[in-house]
Amino acid sequence: MIISRLAAGRSLAVRLLLLAVGLALAFGLPWMIYPPVALDIAAWALFAVALDLLLGYTGLLSFGHAAFWGSSAYATGIIAVETGLPFYVAILGGAVVAALIAVPVAMLSVRRTGIYFAMVTLAFAQLIYFVANQWRSMTGGEDGLQGIPREAFGLDLADSFYFYYAALPLILLGLLGAWRVVHSPFGRVMVAIRENPARARALGYPVDRYKVQVFVISAFLAGIAGGVYAVGHGFASLQEVYWTTSGKVVVMNILGGMGTLWGPVLGAGIIVVLEDYLATAGIDAIGVVTGAIFVVTVLVFRRGIWGTARHLLRRREKPAPAAEPSPAAQVSPPAVPRT
Repeated sequence: MIISRLAAGRSLAVRLLLLAVGLALAFGLPWMIYPPVALDIAAWALFAVALDLLLGYTGLLSFGHAAFWGSSAYATGIIAVETGLPFYVAILGGAVVAALIAVPVAMLSVRRTGIYFAMVTLAFAQLIYFVANQWRSMTGGEDGLQGIPREAFGLDLADSFYFYYAALPLILLGLLGAWRVVHSPFGRVMVAIRENPARARALGYPVDRYKVQVFVISAFLAGIAGGVYAVGHGFASLQEVYWTTSGKVVVMNILGGMGTLWGPVLGAGIIVVLEDYLATAGIDAIGVVTGAIFVVTVLVFRRGIWGTARHLLRRREKPAPAAEPSPAAQVSPPAVPRT
């Protein structure tokens, strides 16, 4: 019991240390790199964590999450432009729109599993892309929705440095919400569905209902990230709802480590910084370089970078198993005859 308590205390200390380091990096990021890039990292990190709830913890691969990131970006821009409300309200409104779109998508998608689930979500995402492209009066079509303001209670947030800190609470609250979902009874049911949905159903859990709920939660968090991204850049384009955006966030999850929360954040940081570095260096084949790094990572770190590191640390801390008795010791002694 004493050893288990010491191990639990050590685990808590490590978690608190990671939290402190993460918060320090979040608040110091605009001082270390270009503020717009820092904002992109924060938005993509929340987007990747939102997908991780579905992919890493529930075992559902969605190739259509760009629909929620992009629909929220457009809805946030329309609310901000048409009403002049603070960008906080506009972003939350966009996230609600993303969640509402996710309800029918989820109810139809969860009837399928595996690659069929992924293809259904991709089909819905392409439908959203078609609507965004054709509804030019609202979305701007191929030109995109431009001139999204950064208004918030009369504050001057034209500088990306100041806007980063104004938008950071939304990102942190989204990450906190994801952490709370994972570390709750609901989160344990998610993992049970991922490991063995038939057994979870046999235990009396409505598996499809849980899948719909986590799908909508994931879409809402992705909507917050998409809204922050749209306001930060001042526009929303068709790229936000294109299928490559869904593939990019899947790569972030696999690169960092699925089912870890910290892994998608790390993966988002690596991809965004790498793309920015390659673009400023004048390298055109950005996809080739990032794709090659992704392939190498999958081959070397099968659990992702963060997942592999965590697995190795746990193996080192795990006590050695007790030695098995020799075959001779396993043989029962002969019974002594009664005299």
